[in-house]
Amino acid sequence: MSKAAELAKSGDTLTNQPSGRKNMVINGAMQIAQRGTDVAWASNGYLALDRFNTANNSTAGRFSMKQTADGPSGFANCLELDVTTADTSIAAAEHMVLQYKFEGQDLQQLKKGTSDAESFTISFYVKGNGNATYMCEVIDRDNTRLIHQQFAVTSSWNRIELTFVGDTTGALDDDNAHSLDIQFWLHAGSDFTGGTYTANTWAGQTNANRAVGISSIYSSTDNYIRITGLQMEIGSQATNFEHRLVGEELALCQRYYKNWTGATSTGLESLGTAWFGSATSASVTLHNPIVMRAAGTFSVTAATKFRVLVHGGQNVGTGLTCSHISTQTSLLALAFDSGTGGAGTAGGMCTLDADAFMELDAEL
Repeated sequence: MSKAAELAKSGDTLTNQPSGRKNMVINGAMQIAQRGTDVAWASNGYLALDRFNTANNSTAGRFSMKQTADGPSGFANCLELDVTTADTSIAAAEHMVLQYKFEGQDLQQLKKGTSDAESFTISFYVKGNGNATYMCEVIDRDNTRLIHQQFAVTSSWNRIELTFVGDTTGALDDDNAHSLDIQFWLHAGSDFTGGTYTANTWAGQTNANRAVGISSIYSSTDNYIRITGLQMEIGSQATNFEHRLVGEELALCQRYYKNWTGATSTGLESLGTAWFGSATSASVTLHNPIVMRAAGTFSVTAATKFRVLVHGGQNVGTGLTCSHISTQTSLLALAFDSGTGGAGTAGGMCTLDADAFMELDAEL
């Protein structure tokens, strides 16, 4: 009889058996960093590691987000927040959090807002430059309800396992909008620390209770925090981290964000077939690699980093816009001062050099 069969017969729980798609977090092993591997904070939003957002408000503290080649056994990378500017004079309204955002339709298995509401467990590996205490908060954006638990950080990798009780109040919307966050509170003023800490209890939002007892990551420029192996799963038992193939993880991330860049030092990366409306303009249908969460927001660094090749000639862009954006395709319009093609001519659009950059952002 196999070991699994023996355990099943005896009634023991198979806590580390694969259960398939148990992890509700995308990029929990910190493998994907489409925006860059070392990005300094300039404004709130998504910086380096895909699916991880930062909110840094009313503080002079600053950090860089990095994909760092460090982790416990079985993990090659982690997300690192490295303090570059300290802030030891903490005003009441200051706060800094690292966020992971969920669509409501991906969390219906929590049965939130019903009598059958499921408990769930958040686990992750964490280390810092020394001892610290931070807060893990789960916030229901649809119903303004939250729950939180403190966790400790040391200078060694440790696995944190936090089980949260199910919430029988407030169902999550079954759609592609922002419904729930995991938030790591790393710095906060008295508006968020001056209340009472009650662990693992769902309640309406009282800001003063949200970060009670935490350390400040901004106390020194020596400070950093590293996180990897982030998992959220149904039940009260933290099981082994669910590793996914890197290609699958990338596709899951590209539902929310995709960029196109110069592939090499010469910058040659084909983007699609272009057709000329005139000698000085061409259009190309850009196909998203997968269906995105929503029609994305388009941005481009400089039109001069893109070109259309036709009849052996090169048409360097002077203007690049994007219209008719959907979850699957977008229509690019590239303008030139002069061109080697004419109306009705076809060509190939590609990048001009390694600095070429355009993106579609459908993040929550």
